[in-house]
Amino acid sequence: MRIAVIGTGYVGLVSGTCFSEFGVSVTCVDMDAAKIERLRRGEMPIYEPRLEGLVAANMAAGRLAFTTELAPAIEGADAVFIAVGTPSRRGDGHADLSYVFTAAEEIGRALAEQRTEGYTVVVTKSTVPVGTGREVADILRRVCPNERFDVASNPEFLREGSAIEDFMRPDRVVIGAHSDRAREVMRQLYRPLYLSETPMLFTEIETAELIKYAANAFLATKITFINEIADLCERVGGDVQDVARGIGLDGRIGRKFLHAGPGFGGSCFPKDCKALVRTAREAEASLSIVETVVAVNEARKARMADKIVDACGGTVAGKTLAVLGLTFKPNTDDMRDAPSLEILPRLAAAGCTIRAFDPEGVAEAKKLLPDLLYCRDAYETMEGADALVLLTEWNEFRALDLARVGRLLAEPLVIDLRNIYQPAEMATARLRYISVGRPSQLGRA
Repeated sequence: MRIAVIGTGYVGLVSGTCFSEFGVSVTCVDMDAAKIERLRRGEMPIYEPRLEGLVAANMAAGRLAFTTELAPAIEGADAVFIAVGTPSRRGDGHADLSYVFTAAEEIGRALAEQRTEGYTVVVTKSTVPVGTGREVADILRRVCPNERFDVASNPEFLREGSAIEDFMRPDRVVIGAHSDRAREVMRQLYRPLYLSETPMLFTEIETAELIKYAANAFLATKITFINEIADLCERVGGDVQDVARGIGLDGRIGRKFLHAGPGFGGSCFPKDCKALVRTAREAEASLSIVETVVAVNEARKARMADKIVDACGGTVAGKTLAVLGLTFKPNTDDMRDAPSLEILPRLAAAGCTIRAFDPEGVAEAKKLLPDLLYCRDAYETMEGADALVLLTEWNEFRALDLARVGRLLAEPLVIDLRNIYQPAEMATARLRYISVGRPSQLGRA
């Protein structure tokens, strides 16, 4: 089979590469000529474990190609995936669909001009609000009246840092389509997953579009719930990790996404929750739970800055903070809506100097947080600092030499916003330890 993927961002590049690993002939299209040239040289525009090796292997095998030319890429393709960005629209929080609609129009023109008659499924892989598939179909029919196509929705469920595994061994594949012919094309594309008995859920297009938003909003709600329970634990002397363990063992609840921290970020949860709220308002339906999740999460990041100031004795003026982790989660260089973007400027405005390190995110962070002092490794950040702040739970931060940490810091204070460490081990290392939703460990005086 042959497919084209429009857009070489996170979703498009990962999806195209993984389809080529399945044996499908894939051409990825992007209008950014410099980006395409870098991809042809094997240079990745994003950091994602295993991606670089898979791209190189499938390019060498002739199954994966990159181009700026859309028409040749979709000539004779069984399916064309739209995988362009849908950022939050300024002003109302709705998804900006301009890139999706532009792609649909260009695809329609190319289909209309094809030299040979064929059949193509145009698939929205981008996260789009309910009704977008219908609008894409209208655009295609306007510019390609021969209607040698169908439209389908195939939302992605890729976690940054685990995207290859998520695509190759997904919990489920959701496909929204109105015709049997489109469903059969999509079934054949995902045929390799039938061998592992991956659940395939076929729905109407509108349902598939809603599933993606509902899934992300629900996970965001779990995160926000446990964060609020963490605040309660701090007031009453409870331990949020034990609470999470106790409720997570209930099969109806599950253990995942019950990790207290500084609030969720990234390219999906914040914008998708806002877009779902906007869709509900337009449909005159109440989604007060999701509205609250958005508000609570935004406020939480600001409160985390206050938590750090409080831990430092009520002021950070004139102090130096060592910060480990800048990306919104580990195993990615993505800084979009990262808690660090809200927390660190507030601390800097309060008068402190910030020394920071992130294993993969420094290049992106420098564009957004240019006033930080960037260090070469974790321990360099700590030299003479008045406190160590753990913001992202990268693996290399999970087993720091605590004796060395104590020697490097001017003050033996560790503020762990990801609960990476246990209070007892910090006490043994004679470090004053502040975490989230757990009793503070005073360490040495």
